Amino acid sequence: MAATAMLAAAPAADPPLDRRRMVAFLCMVFGMFMAILDIQIVSASLNEIQAGLSASGDEIPWVQTSYLIAEVISIPLSGTLSRVLSTRWMFAVSAGGFTLMSLMCATSSSIGEMIVWRALQGFIGGGMIPTVFASAFTIFPPSKRSIVSPMIGLVATLAPTIGPTVGGYLTDLFSWHWLFLINIVPGIFVTVSTWILVDFDRPNLDLLKAFDWAGLAFMAGFLGCLEYVLEEGPNHDWLQDEAVLVCAVICALAGLLFFWRVFTARQPIVDLRAFSDRNFAAGCTFSFVMGIGLYGLTYLYPVYLARVRGYSALQIGETMFVSGLCMFATAPIAGRFLGKVDPRILMAAGFAGFAAGTWIVTGLTKDWDFWELLWPQVLRGCSLMLCMIPINNIALGTLPPERMKNASGLYNLTRNLGGAVGLALINTLLNDCWDLHLVRLHERFTWANGAALERLDAMRRQFEVLGGDAGGMALRAMTNTVRVQGLVMAFEDVFLVLTGLFLAMACATPLIRRPRSAPPAGAGH
Repeated sequence: MAATAMLAAAPAADPPLDRRRMVAFLCMVFGMFMAILDIQIVSASLNEIQAGLSASGDEIPWVQTSYLIAEVISIPLSGTLSRVLSTRWMFAVSAGGFTLMSLMCATSSSIGEMIVWRALQGFIGGGMIPTVFASAFTIFPPSKRSIVSPMIGLVATLAPTIGPTVGGYLTDLFSWHWLFLINIVPGIFVTVSTWILVDFDRPNLDLLKAFDWAGLAFMAGFLGCLEYVLEEGPNHDWLQDEAVLVCAVICALAGLLFFWRVFTARQPIVDLRAFSDRNFAAGCTFSFVMGIGLYGLTYLYPVYLARVRGYSALQIGETMFVSGLCMFATAPIAGRFLGKVDPRILMAAGFAGFAAGTWIVTGLTKDWDFWELLWPQVLRGCSLMLCMIPINNIALGTLPPERMKNASGLYNLTRNLGGAVGLALINTLLNDCWDLHLVRLHERFTWANGAALERLDAMRRQFEVLGGDAGGMALRAMTNTVRVQGLVMAFEDVFLVLTGLFLAMACATPLIRRPRSAPPAGAGH
């Protein structure tokens, strides 16, 4: 009788993985990889695109900015569209549209065309990212999340990390057109395969009758202008620039109207009630900070290598590839620990690893290259996986399936906004600290400083063998040395601030409530 009672009380075993669904999910993951990769793939090749399209220095950043603005609007909208169209239609349309826009980008003959096609590419393709996250937590049982969660975590972090590397290789070996042409064949495969294989849910076209068009307009104005302000503000002295000021005002007004609409509309464009779940709100907060670590460090290391070390895009890619290898190695390990170790411990270890890596770089000099940056990159790559996988499960793993699509869009939005806010703050801090250190260095390097005069005289003697104005060349070289040293000191300050931020997040992990058991995955239909 006791044995019978124990058997009756035991939970039912999870069904085996459906092979068709697993193949369909893998195709979706590959589509998400392409969408995230294209965020950064052009970053190392903007000079080549500028030359090919005869664009000005003010126009070329829009190749990146237009994609980011459109994508940040698309991501939260994807939850509503997935419910209306179904996962199958939503993902097939996103993948097909993304592929078509990639072809149009490759055939662009002017910078205006490129900006339009890049914006459409980001808007249409952005829906793939949260759709994959939502599918992972609805179609698979909790016991299988140690398999699927590392998979999506690896893609979400690896793609932006290797984006500049892939872009540098393609541009160096072929031309900038291949940054977009490389998407064509995989994009067609993903579109066709998801159309044939995906059958997770059914469309609900009745939701279109109450579609909140006003809410969509307010959300587009709020998020689009916010992204522009964060992208362009650091380079144009923030509100001192007229365009940044106008966008900041529109962002504030549209933001107020958006939040008013969210809480008053019968069927809001985005349902913010997911934030009432403590685990989801905590997961989004940690995802926001992780976005700073993901996108901020992907930006900082290449800037140092380019501006201080003088590396080419290809050399930067080869130096940065270590992080990607460490992610590959750590993902299965983190997945194995996921069901056996408190996820808060994994998160604390991940953010502590981030802090250790950035702390090492606070000793940066102008001579650091691959070997000095090796351990910081190893720690970054491993830490990303240790953070990303448990954060995914804390934020999304305990939500009921009917709220998953909307919540997935909000969750992915926080990571992207974390990256945008982080980059804006990093750029501002880097520039301000550089100016401060230059002032202090100029105060020390005066005509009354004997050591500086000796260095200047040694440089002058070196340039005398070249002929010409040796004194002028020596003075310019000394000025450049001072500027580089000031920039290196500014990098040290930025890494010190990031160390404090990541350490604070590691200490805050005990404040998260340990996740309860997840709802059954079978309810995802």
